[in-house]
Amino acid sequence: MALRIIVIIVVILILIQFIRPQTNVHSGPQPNTITTAYTVPDTVLHVMQRACYDCHSNNTKYPWYNNFQPVRWWLNHHVNEGKRELNFDEFTTYTPKKKAHKLEEVAKSVKEGDMPMNSYTWVHKEARLSDVEKQLIINWADSLKAQIQP
Repeated sequence: MALRIIVIIVVILILIQFIRPQTNVHSGPQPNTITTAYTVPDTVLHVMQRACYDCHSNNTKYPWYNNFQPVRWWLNHHVNEGKRELNFDEFTTYTPKKKAHKLEEVAKSVKEGDMPMNSYTWVHKEARLSDVEKQLIINWADSLKAQIQP
């Protein structure tokens, strides 16, 4: 009985390898990215690309283990959820009110240590933010929010 269960599990694990969701990789320029309409200092952009863009842009740098199911499904769900919350590559399509709100959320989530998520920084140690980097993002988000709000 136990052998039968193990065989079934192995067969299922093999079969699900052929069911692959689309990855979040888009080549070429992104016409609606935040940098097309707003000034993002290079220092801030570099930090955000390192710590935020895998889940909050149209281009994710996937780790090697993304090639295995069900890990790819989990990562795909996580990335799609992040993009639904905030997508820096679609930022110019947001209303001014939504832009200001998203920037407020950026500052708040970085200040409170909610972003980048612990589950992300465990594996992506380069995404951990120093206190200086956190303050850099917070100041930039607050400043841009003030520009956007009437």
